[in-house]
Amino acid sequence: MESWERSRRLWQHAFFLSWLVLTSAGPVMEVGRVLPVALVAGLAAWYAVWFVLRTPPVGEVPRPYVVGGGLLWLGLFAIDSSFLAVCLSVLVPYCMDAVRIGLVAVLSCAGGWLWHRHHESGSVTWAEIATTALIAISAATSVGYFSSVARQSDERKELIDQLQAAQEARAVAERQAGVAAERQRLARDIHDSLTQGLASVVMLLEAAQERLPDDRHLTHALRAARENLTESRRVVLALRPGELDDDGLPEALRRLSRRLSDETGIHANALITGALRPLDVHIQGELLRVAQEAVANARRHARAAQVTLTLSFMEDVVVLDVHDDGEGFDPDRAFAGHGLLIMLERMEQLGGTLLVESAPGEGTTVVASLPMATR
Repeated sequence: MESWERSRRLWQHAFFLSWLVLTSAGPVMEVGRVLPVALVAGLAAWYAVWFVLRTPPVGEVPRPYVVGGGLLWLGLFAIDSSFLAVCLSVLVPYCMDAVRIGLVAVLSCAGGWLWHRHHESGSVTWAEIATTALIAISAATSVGYFSSVARQSDERKELIDQLQAAQEARAVAERQAGVAAERQRLARDIHDSLTQGLASVVMLLEAAQERLPDDRHLTHALRAARENLTESRRVVLALRPGELDDDGLPEALRRLSRRLSDETGIHANALITGALRPLDVHIQGELLRVAQEAVANARRHARAAQVTLTLSFMEDVVVLDVHDDGEGFDPDRAFAGHGLLIMLERMEQLGGTLLVESAPGEGTTVVASLPMATR
């Protein structure tokens, strides 16, 4: 893309130089003085300062350039009205990106040139009209061509940027999905082998201790086995995203709501709407963390009587909202705590959104939305 932009700038420089020579060569030869040559050279240098040395962003024409170029052109025009068409050279950078400005400049120069000839000689010949029309058509064609090239360049650059952004997002999602899947696999392997094996060892040692209750070595072995069993279960829980297992996010939300009801007496339920679709493991994990954080906040602060967790499968997004009928709070302070702020950052990193709707006395709703990405 950089080579394309360099090529575009070179075409702009060539366009400026050719039109500067075309519009000023004749009048300079007719006037035959040093000052017009110096002003034309000054205009070329002024252009070089702003567009060769400084290289502003594509499509941006610095205002100082227009002011300085306009003053140089006015100096030429004051010397001789034949320099009228030089104003087109000043507007060349505009002509590259704004075809209407270029066409207005071409027509103005053509009309001004005919007026200049009529003012000097009292009449305009058909040959001069035809020549001026051909030059104007050629100039308008050049302006249209370069403007279309510039427009296509912008569109192509935008498409390439979108493609690169999509590829990067896909790479990140695939990387995250791979990590999550590997963590799930490790958790299953540890649970099915090490944890189960340690559980069997603990059962055998407990049975042996019933027969030999005073055996000190057996007691130490049982304690060590239990500690290692606890550690292995901790590792499995750390590898799994919360309570997410092979049953998926919907069942994890149902378990979360049942536990909330059992432990607090709050009436909680989980609703699943839309056609169930397989979700990326990482997306399921992030949405479950949002649900856990929202439920924890409702449990600690809201004094709610009812909590509803709703998971909605839509055409291209999956939406989780957690609503409680508690005390509510000031929404301007929604992200003052670290929990919701972390959830917001996680959603934004995955291209999603997190909204918190609340008001004192009107409950709270947390809405998390992520693009649908199947595993």
